[in-house]
Amino acid sequence: MTDPRIIVALDYPDAASANRLVARLDPALCRLKVGKELFTAEGPAFVASLVHRGYGVFLDLKFHDIPNTVARACLAASRLGIWMLNVHASGGRAMMEAAREAVEHAATPPRLIAVTVLTSMNQPTLAEIGVGDTLHEQVLRLARLAAQCGLDGVVCSAQEAPMLREDIGSDFLLVTPGIRPADACLDDQARVVTPAKALRQGSDYLVIGRPITQAPDPLQALQRVQAEILNTLSRTSQ
Repeated sequence: MTDPRIIVALDYPDAASANRLVARLDPALCRLKVGKELFTAEGPAFVASLVHRGYGVFLDLKFHDIPNTVARACLAASRLGIWMLNVHASGGRAMMEAAREAVEHAATPPRLIAVTVLTSMNQPTLAEIGVGDTLHEQVLRLARLAAQCGLDGVVCSAQEAPMLREDIGSDFLLVTPGIRPADACLDDQARVVTPAKALRQGSDYLVIGRPITQAPDPLQALQRVQAEILNTLSRTSQ
């Protein structure tokens, strides 16, 4: 697959732990997500090493600061050769436009996406910080703003994907965390979202952690998810 839909979350405290997993994966089948813990521990050199090994890297640092600071951070990140990075949409129009303009100066501009409302937040949390809209209204408001600012997409839950896809259109990227493969759904929990369901609901890229990283054979687990994705895509294209 020339455009892997799977993003494996490297939720590790150090490079040694992450590299043991990365060595067992395949850059033709997945991309990798590096978050705050691993980036703080190992820095830009580790990210560059993943790029050098042929992996597309989603640098998940959720920048949120004054426009000039975010722009400079995004430009510095872009120089690492990463595939994608993100900012907080709640930083506002000026910040997102500055970030977009900054990455456009990179030799190979990465995809720039926004975080709308963190998945850890709920309605009481929004009210506590002075947001009167419902959770879905706030997500939609910030996603629309990100699109207006020229960003490539947003991080969203699978539940939000149909709403965003219908409202913003097919060219806006939806990156969905919290995915569990079909063969991992042993307890049939209602909240479990499979790769197939996420794709049908409009997601473009799927962030998957423990079902792959903690599998006895991570490559085999990755290949099973890949097969589920290809099967879903072939059905939807018919």
